[in-house]
Amino acid sequence: MKSRLQVMKFGGTSVGDASCITRAAQIVAAAARNTPCVAVVSAMSGVTNRLIEAAKAAQTGDHGAAFAVFDQLRAQHDAALTSLIPDEERRLPIRQRMEEVFAEGRRLCEGTALLRELTPRALDAISSLGERLSAPMVAGAVRELDLQSEAVEATQLIITDGFHGGAEPDMGLTRDASQARLRPLLDAGVVPIVTGFIGATPAGQLTTLGRGGSDYSATILGAALDAEEVIIWTDVDGVLTADPRLVPQARTIPVISYREAAELAYFGARVLHPKTLRPVIQAAIPVWIRNSFAPERLGTKITPEGQSTGGGVKALTAIRDVTLISLGGPGIVGLPDVVGRTFSTTADVRANVLLISQSSSQNDICFIVSSADAQRTVEALRKEFSQDLAHQKVEHINVDPTIAIVAVVGENMRGIPGIAGKTFSVLGDQHVNIIAIAQGSSESNISFVIEEKDVKTALLTAHREFGLDVSPS
Repeated sequence: MKSRLQVMKFGGTSVGDASCITRAAQIVAAAARNTPCVAVVSAMSGVTNRLIEAAKAAQTGDHGAAFAVFDQLRAQHDAALTSLIPDEERRLPIRQRMEEVFAEGRRLCEGTALLRELTPRALDAISSLGERLSAPMVAGAVRELDLQSEAVEATQLIITDGFHGGAEPDMGLTRDASQARLRPLLDAGVVPIVTGFIGATPAGQLTTLGRGGSDYSATILGAALDAEEVIIWTDVDGVLTADPRLVPQARTIPVISYREAAELAYFGARVLHPKTLRPVIQAAIPVWIRNSFAPERLGTKITPEGQSTGGGVKALTAIRDVTLISLGGPGIVGLPDVVGRTFSTTADVRANVLLISQSSSQNDICFIVSSADAQRTVEALRKEFSQDLAHQKVEHINVDPTIAIVAVVGENMRGIPGIAGKTFSVLGDQHVNIIAIAQGSSESNISFVIEEKDVKTALLTAHREFGLDVSPS
């Protein structure tokens, strides 16, 4: 049963400086005066990258460089806080809380520098500091608008497994914890400002949900609190037909289905974290993507069914920073369970496989992973197949980092013949070489692998061919 509750999420650019935080607070306050509201906030823009930089410096033993980063971040946050809250008395408790966070970060970097080892647990703790700094400031900015507000750390709300750097929530425990902590605040008219990106194990050990995980935090809380809707405030007008940096003619899609949005997120669309929609699907909670810099624009509404445009193809997206791994040779035809061994080994290192293709002769298996996962995946495969490589049953495990995936996405593609043929025909006319092809079993996407240098040409060509630059009537 959905309640009259909005869960909002503000990304890094939407809380990037004092003026952005003020704008976000105004959006929250306007909503909270009409309906109960929970806001989830990211770190200020660029802060997480700086924190990771500090952690890496500490790993080399250079705690001086790490502390210099903290000094810069302290100055940045203090300037924003002073601008947001002119009164020193109201500012003091927030500054004290922020100082506690900075002191914790320094201690973590001191320990890392002493051991010269950056464990996944320590990296989670250091990289999560940005959200823990921004939430108190946003709560303070909301209080400046004469509303009660309280910063809440998501370690009290989102209960996860113990996989650092990409933890998964236990929705049952999360529901219990979120209802117990947030409902009393909401009933008292308090607006909770929750740290995104962060969770904790049942034992209370801090975890993170992966980079960009604040979107995921918002939908986890939306599902746990039975929200009426989730609104993700970002710096674009919604889900677009293509990346506007590569396709200037890209336009906003008013309504899109869960399946289409999930395909686009999975295949690299910046506007959504790939896991974002998982928690809300069962409850059919709509998710909005809106622009905090232009709140008057409606943005994109993501719903279970979406909205048919009649054209089949709804949007295009591309993933760069991916690597093609191929394993094969004539000897693997008779090698038992080579496919199972390949992908169980890949799963063991938590590498996300984005696309799979196998030759009909079964001589080669190729698949694509994020470039960040490529090295450990190849090392694990070489270890798994060491005996087969030594006896030349497996001839090669090759890596190609110069590729990209382009995905053509649309809910209604399954009923329209010729989309794949048209796609590959127009790309051939532009001399774009197709390296591998895969079609999802849902028939709502066709994915193909090309050389990275051809991405812009492929997107521009397909966008024009499918008429995506023309608004549906």
